[in-house]
Amino acid sequence: MLRAYAFPALPRMIGPGTEAPTRMNTTHTSAVTKVPEVTLVFWVVKILCTTLGETGGDAVSMSMHLGYLIGTVIFAAVFLAAVIVQMRAKQFHPTIYWFTIIATTTVGTTLADYATRELGIGYAGGTALLAALLAGSLFVWRLTLGSVSFRDVRTPAAESFYWLTIRFSQTLGTALGDWTADTAGLGFGRAAVIFSALLGVLALLYFYTKVSRTALFWSAFILTRPLGAVVGDLLDKPIDHGGLALSRYAASAVLIALILIGIFAFKHRAAAHSH
Repeated sequence: MLRAYAFPALPRMIGPGTEAPTRMNTTHTSAVTKVPEVTLVFWVVKILCTTLGETGGDAVSMSMHLGYLIGTVIFAAVFLAAVIVQMRAKQFHPTIYWFTIIATTTVGTTLADYATRELGIGYAGGTALLAALLAGSLFVWRLTLGSVSFRDVRTPAAESFYWLTIRFSQTLGTALGDWTADTAGLGFGRAAVIFSALLGVLALLYFYTKVSRTALFWSAFILTRPLGAVVGDLLDKPIDHGGLALSRYAASAVLIALILIGIFAFKHRAAAHSH
C-alpha cells in the first residue's frame, strides 16, 4: 500500500507583470497584546478602580456583615472567573480588562484585611510579606521570560505573570495604605496627600529623566493602590475614625459610574509591542 507524504509547496513560476504570492504569516496568532496602552486616562481609571476596591470590599465584608474570610472567598471566585475570561479573549477588550482589575482590587482589600486583622500579622507584617511576594513574582517573571514590561504581555505565560503580579500589588497596596494611615498615625487625608505626591515624583521622573519606563510603570501601578485604599477609607470610615462616614453602597455606585464614563467616553487601545 502506498503511503501519502506531505512535501513542502514549491514556489510557483511567475511571469512578467504577475505578483508574487504573499508569504504565509507564521507568527503565532495568539501573540497579541490584551492590556491597554498606558495613558492619563489609564491612570485615572486605575485610581477609581482601586478606590472602588476599598469601598466595594468593605461593603461586602463589613456592611453586609459577611466577614473578611467570606468576602475573600467571594471576590477570589470573581477574580478567577475574570482572569479566565481575560486570558481566553482573542483581543483587547477594555470592559473585560477593567472588570478584572476591579476584581483584583476587591479581593485585595478583603484578603489584606483578613491577613492583617484576623490572622494577627498586623499591617507591618502584611506589608512586608506582600512586598516580598510581589518582588518574587517580578523576579521570577523577569528570569523566566526576560521582560516584565506591560508591552510584552503577549503570551499566556506573560499574562499569567502579569495578573499574578497585579494580584500581589493590589493586596500589598491595601496593607500599605492601612499601615500608613493607621499604624503610622497619618490619617486618611494626609496619607492620600503623601501617595499623591509620590506619584507626582514618578511623573516628573518619567518626563525629565531616562529612568526605566518599566520600573516607573510598576512603581506607579503599586502606589495607585494605597492611594485608592486611603481615599476609599476616607469616604466610608466613621467620622471618629477620620473618615467622612459616607454610605459604602452610594460611594461604590458613584465610583462605578465614573469608571464606566472613563471606559466608554474615552478611547482605549491595546499596548503596542516593544521593539
